[in-house]
Amino acid sequence: MQRLAPVDAANLSEDQKKVYDKIADGPRGGVRGPFAVLLHSPSVADPVQALGAHLRYGGVLPGRLRELAILATARHWSARYEWYAHVPISVKEGLDPVIIGAIAERRMPEFQGLDEATVFAFCSEVLDNGRVGDETYAEAVELFGAEGVVELVAVAGYYSLLSMVLNTFDVKLPGDTGVFERF
Repeated sequence: MQRLAPVDAANLSEDQKKVYDKIADGPRGGVRGPFAVLLHSPSVADPVQALGAHLRYGGVLPGRLRELAILATARHWSARYEWYAHVPISVKEGLDPVIIGAIAERRMPEFQGLDEATVFAFCSEVLDNGRVGDETYAEAVELFGAEGVVELVAVAGYYSLLSMVLNTFDVKLPGDTGVFERF
């Protein structure tokens, strides 16, 4: 059972309504998943949704690499909802479904390019160790520049936050998806 029910859209406070409208009228097109829970604290929900909107829709990383970082983070946290939400986006952005399957099964994917291998190594290191080793860091800076590396850390951190929200409040998936036997 979900620990904290989504806020009732018909009974929002003024502050909740402002944030709700930003999310619903923005590129996400609706309030669901972690945002339905975060709205219990609109002063937290607003900056969280703003950062996420920037990372997802206005960042410098190509969509395929951003989504790879998101899936690596979701899998690290075993965040089913985040995985459910981002697998279709990842495929649409051009991430190979074979790579997605390997991540789901906690196997090392066989990457075709150095960019994907570096993103995965970077995210794995920062999530597992709380830092990135010198070699991976240098490779990431060479490939993505300082701005891209800062964004990569922010993506892993942001989606860690969302994963913790989803897992802590036991946010349920919409419907019976039947795709998470390996999680």
